[in-house]
Amino acid sequence: MNATSHGDRRVHLGTAGLGRMTAAARTVLTEWTRHEDRYGPHELEAHLDDVLHPELTVPLAALLDAPAGDTVLYAGAADAYATVLSRLPLGPADRVWTTPYEGVANLTALFALRDRTRCGLDVVPLRPDGDLDLEWMAAHIDDDVALVPVAHVPAGCGIVNPVEDVGRILVPNRCLYAVDASYAVGQLPVDAARIGCQLLTGDGWRFLRGPQNVGFAYVAPELRAALAPSGGLVPHLPPHGAAVAALHAALTDRPERTAVPELAAGLRAAVEEAPGTELIAPGRVQCGILTFRHGHLPAAQVRRQLAVRGVVVAKTVGQETLLHLPQCGVTTAVRASVHHDNSPQDIARFGEVLCDVLERERPRPAVDQFPAARAAAASARGRAPADAGVRRGGR
Repeated sequence: MNATSHGDRRVHLGTAGLGRMTAAARTVLTEWTRHEDRYGPHELEAHLDDVLHPELTVPLAALLDAPAGDTVLYAGAADAYATVLSRLPLGPADRVWTTPYEGVANLTALFALRDRTRCGLDVVPLRPDGDLDLEWMAAHIDDDVALVPVAHVPAGCGIVNPVEDVGRILVPNRCLYAVDASYAVGQLPVDAARIGCQLLTGDGWRFLRGPQNVGFAYVAPELRAALAPSGGLVPHLPPHGAAVAALHAALTDRPERTAVPELAAGLRAAVEEAPGTELIAPGRVQCGILTFRHGHLPAAQVRRQLAVRGVVVAKTVGQETLLHLPQCGVTTAVRASVHHDNSPQDIARFGEVLCDVLERERPRPAVDQFPAARAAAASARGRAPADAGVRRGGR
């Protein structure tokens, strides 16, 4: 069902931040929340252990092309990532690579890993077009590199990083490979086997359209073995049972279509045609997330005025992608994202409303309503008006 099929004009282009829950997921979340309120948490926990967890491994495994026994539930991808990194047995002789597209939550976990283990932390350079420099990676990889995390799609822009190509570079080496698929899973094919990673994390509430505060991780057997002496994979905060049940409903109700290239192309064209906008779209491959800013209007103002007119987008801040957007001079920007339930009419409506907002909200030159009085006052002070083009202090 598309975003305008309810008879209104509201257009939802904010799935990258929070997808609209499917009807099935919303119903299940409501039912189990009421059930827990009436009967207490223990019966829900028993149902989770006996029924839901075993059942959920099947659609998760199919979604990620991973063995059913190698997935673990967390409160979100960031929690899964932090849990694993806090238990990695690294040391001062080890090095970790990250990329400029790493999200701030994962970057914080990497800084904590560096402080705990005294390992080295290096940033993979980018090519001039914004893509990861794979040639640099191939030339510099060695046995000192213990961990390489890569965001499949970053939070702050829509570049699709070549995670499978990175995996082929890393596979002959001893390093662990971690892929954050939070902004990819549900809109792009995500195949853990083809990627060749040992850790793959994702959220259930973005493009998968499940509830908030539930995510998952695929953890390969070799990573499980490395973590076993330091506490294994027990989450810092397990997800709520009703959220787990709703995620199961969202995954089993998920349509086969995931890619939306035609909608993404229309979204980009709409922004490019809007006056005064600047795309923030590094790299050669983009997905259904588009980030842009305006030369004069703050991102918060653009987002707010779009919302008033029935178009839902998000504001993103440079600090979300700390090693990239601030270096590009980006403080805040507007992020729009499409999903398979959007329609070409949604994109057309977005383009119309965006142009209307930019026209109505653009700053106008100040109008001097009292030019004669200002000129007289300036003359009385013995000097010309400031805007008269008179050179001051000259001969």
